Amino acid sequence: MARRILWGSLALTPLLLVAHYGFGLGETASFALAALALIPLAWLIGDATDHAAAHTGAGLGGFLNASFGNAPELIIALLAVADGLPEVVRGTITGSVVSNILLVLGLAMIVGGDGRIDARSLRWQLAGVTGGVALLLVPSIPGWSGSPDRHALFVVTIPVAIVLLVAYIWITVANLRIHGNKTREAPDASAWSLPVSLAVLGVATLATALVSEVLVHSLNAFGHAVGLSDFFVAVVIVALVGNAAEHGGAIVIAHRGNMSLATEIAVTSSMQVALLVAPAVALVSLVLSHHLTLAFLPVEIATMAAAAILAWFVTGDGRSRRWEGFLLAGAYGLAVGAYAVF
Repeated sequence: MARRILWGSLALTPLLLVAHYGFGLGETASFALAALALIPLAWLIGDATDHAAAHTGAGLGGFLNASFGNAPELIIALLAVADGLPEVVRGTITGSVVSNILLVLGLAMIVGGDGRIDARSLRWQLAGVTGGVALLLVPSIPGWSGSPDRHALFVVTIPVAIVLLVAYIWITVANLRIHGNKTREAPDASAWSLPVSLAVLGVATLATALVSEVLVHSLNAFGHAVGLSDFFVAVVIVALVGNAAEHGGAIVIAHRGNMSLATEIAVTSSMQVALLVAPAVALVSLVLSHHLTLAFLPVEIATMAAAAILAWFVTGDGRSRRWEGFLLAGAYGLAVGAYAVF
């Protein structure tokens, strides 16, 4: 019954697009409908990734889910930079890194319970996030006095972005080699074929991008209506809804008992945002009318670093435990409280 409801609710996506673009649906209603439309899309991406992972294994499966899930975020970030909203992009990047490591990983552990996870793979990626955040201090510290968007900081941002991209490629190749050396079981007979799984992922990702665009463009009006600051809207709300597909996918997969894949999705997504999405958007902004500096606020640097270090300790023994999930989720609540002050 639940699957039928989810399949049927996929119709919310075309309904939203027609109502928003064809009939000029109001921003508040667009926000609510877009948020609802992301729920079945999240389930579909999780379901397709689960089927793809039956052929590729957990490591590549987590990589695929994070990649497809972060594609809409990359598009949203580029649109925000083009609109002259660099603070929204940086806030969304911060919120994505922190929410994936703390909230999504935590909820996956709570839902999935005790189970084995690939500590070696997660350790590589969390080290990448920690090192990436440390490197972001180069443009960030000068940005704490004066404008964080001044041209001098953008000049400093360019080499930092290049180093982050090189680190991402190196860590990703090394991580895929780790999983490539493992023996995989034959896929279950009920699993979709790999081409079908990838096709569904592609279509669902495109739909997620379209829905996310509507939702993000209606967020400012929503935030002002409920009295939230632009920073809080970006770092919490935009980050959560922009990553709803992969968030939901990880939790659905954890509920099915595949903790290795669920944790890979959460951590890989965070690593991709820090080492791929952030520098890629900064470099692409070279050809846009507005540039993006990677000068983050102190609270952003602190929460990203703390999240990565805490997840490192929690996952280091190769086991997932429910109480650890509550610890991570509670830490995310503290981060949100810190963001509310700004």
